[in-house]
Amino acid sequence: MKVVIAEKPSVAREIALLLGATEKKEGYLIGNGYQVTWAFGHLVTLAMPEDYGIIGFQKNGLPILPNPFLLTVRKIKRDNGYVPDAAALKQLKIIEQLVKNCESIIVATDAGREGELIFRYIYQYLKCDKPFQRLWISSLTEKAILKGFDNLKSGKEFDGLYFAAQERSRADWLVGINASQALTVAAGSGIYSLGRVQTPTLALICRRFLENKAFTIKQFWQIELEHRKEFIDFKSLSLIKWDDKKKVEDTLKFIERHGVATVISVETKMVNEQPPLLFDLTALQKEANIKLNLSAEETLTIAQSLYEKKFISYPRTGSKYILEYIWGEIPKLIGILEEMDKFREIVPKMKRGRLNKRIVNDLKVTDHHGLLITDKIPSALLAKEKAIYEMIAYRLLEAVSSVCFKKITEVVLQVAHYDFSLKGCKIIDPGWRFIKGDFIDEDNNPVQNLPELKIGDELKIKGAKILDKQTKPPVLYTEASLLGAMENAGNQIQNEQERKVLKEIGIGTPATRAAIIETLFKREYIKRDKKFLVPTEKGLKVYELIKDKKIANVALTAEWELALQKIENNEDDFMKFQKEMEDFTMTITQEILALPIEAEKQPELICPKCKNQKLVIRDKLIKCSGESCNWVQFRNICGIQLNLMDLETLITKGRTSLLKGMTSKSGKKFDAFIAMNEKGETTFVFPEKKRSK
Repeated sequence: MKVVIAEKPSVAREIALLLGATEKKEGYLIGNGYQVTWAFGHLVTLAMPEDYGIIGFQKNGLPILPNPFLLTVRKIKRDNGYVPDAAALKQLKIIEQLVKNCESIIVATDAGREGELIFRYIYQYLKCDKPFQRLWISSLTEKAILKGFDNLKSGKEFDGLYFAAQERSRADWLVGINASQALTVAAGSGIYSLGRVQTPTLALICRRFLENKAFTIKQFWQIELEHRKEFIDFKSLSLIKWDDKKKVEDTLKFIERHGVATVISVETKMVNEQPPLLFDLTALQKEANIKLNLSAEETLTIAQSLYEKKFISYPRTGSKYILEYIWGEIPKLIGILEEMDKFREIVPKMKRGRLNKRIVNDLKVTDHHGLLITDKIPSALLAKEKAIYEMIAYRLLEAVSSVCFKKITEVVLQVAHYDFSLKGCKIIDPGWRFIKGDFIDEDNNPVQNLPELKIGDELKIKGAKILDKQTKPPVLYTEASLLGAMENAGNQIQNEQERKVLKEIGIGTPATRAAIIETLFKREYIKRDKKFLVPTEKGLKVYELIKDKKIANVALTAEWELALQKIENNEDDFMKFQKEMEDFTMTITQEILALPIEAEKQPELICPKCKNQKLVIRDKLIKCSGESCNWVQFRNICGIQLNLMDLETLITKGRTSLLKGMTSKSGKKFDAFIAMNEKGETTFVFPEKKRSK
């Protein structure tokens, strides 16, 4: 009997069906010589400090350097701390019994570092020594699964991948646990969290926020002219930007009196605009955030659901290309879209006999190829699933369409000694832009059609006006632009080799970036301000403390990735990397413990309920210190964190100042006071609306 271990129950069911293992048992399926079981993601993880007998955060106990590293069943948080996940324990026992009695194991976890780690940690935890083979696929279609089982690989081939995954896991543990505990100890109050990816990401958000805040907006003015020739209306804009309102007004009067603009320069160029590549996960998350206002986490969840329903290929991909052998499937996938109402009119107009092969590149496909639809026609999709599916389908059609040919014309006009510029764009062949009918110029502006213009032409000025403008500060990050910054984080690295590494991968991975952003929300380091991401007071405090430390620098990821790639390719010893990580951990821990942190003075407050005991103020709540009194007040109310001043006025005066921008359960913003009665119970008090005269 062979045991197949998948990463999730849904994947296991698909595999079991094709293998003929259709008899359901508790925790697995059996039949035709196979037992198909599953994990729930990471069933086994690295043990936490308490598993080594280390309780609480002790300065003298840092850094914590496990030797050896222990593995434990996944834990979940309860009121009294972390406890083993009962569901994980139960499934692990089922897997243990199956592998104990089997001939061999087939690993069907996701094809990549994390998928390899999920299986190997289970294998190691169970002290298993049975031989295993690897199923390596990028899609859950019947064809892909069967082809994968026909080409199973020896588990030994993936030892390098496992060691790289293991060392990444251990290094993140060493740095994350020790740096977080060190900062918490040094701060004296509150709980803080640092990490190799989350801290540079927080630094990106804080740095942009501070640049935006410090920016001095300056007023300036330009003049816009209106023209008409050959029944075509078009506009030109002054090259000069005036900072004096009186001067621009005088210039406008002079130009209006002059009445004519002369063409002094005409430059025309043909532009071949290549179609976009397929989506990788990060590109999909960016597009969904911009077009659908979905968070990165939401997009990943939706894409994962579509994958498990077999409507799209594996979503956690970092590649925008496909392998040569997959190209033969593309016409069939396009044909499937023709059967759907949304694409019925578009597909027949495509040049099906001359599809663009730009997306085919075997060298640029990493663990998984770019996002594709599958040959299964979707039905009964939820609205958001439908939107994401259509986004992926549209991108496929665009990616294999022909180049868009455009004629770009740049013209300079002169009125007396003042120069004005205008730009026109004429579509010669829409190519891929026909798919959505999306015609914009190079700067994402709508196309401005121009008449034929040549040097010496005189154009009558139909109208002229002054445009009030302002210099713009660096734009705050949205989730889309932050994902882009994480993806392109290597641009700021000086070392060429490291910059090249991060150019390929960025910080985080396509699969983990959404989780990193969500972690920053959970840690209360950042918050949403409409569509923008801004740091909280706590987030800014952390940034100011560690902004000059290596843990806040994206170069750390580049250094690690260079080393991990060598381990993955069996070019370097993983134990050497681990020793380097231990040395780095000792350094960063001592640096953080030595930080001169001024403790925030907390007010001494008496419990409003029992009127006797002092209150204990924590990051997330404030509670009575008396054992018999159960009064507690959470500090985060409808998305707003109560600061110490708010808490003090609430307890001592029975009412906070007006809190602006709270969010109701339905997602609506509102302003209100928080009021407290004699029993310590809180309610909202809404400001009185001003009566209209």
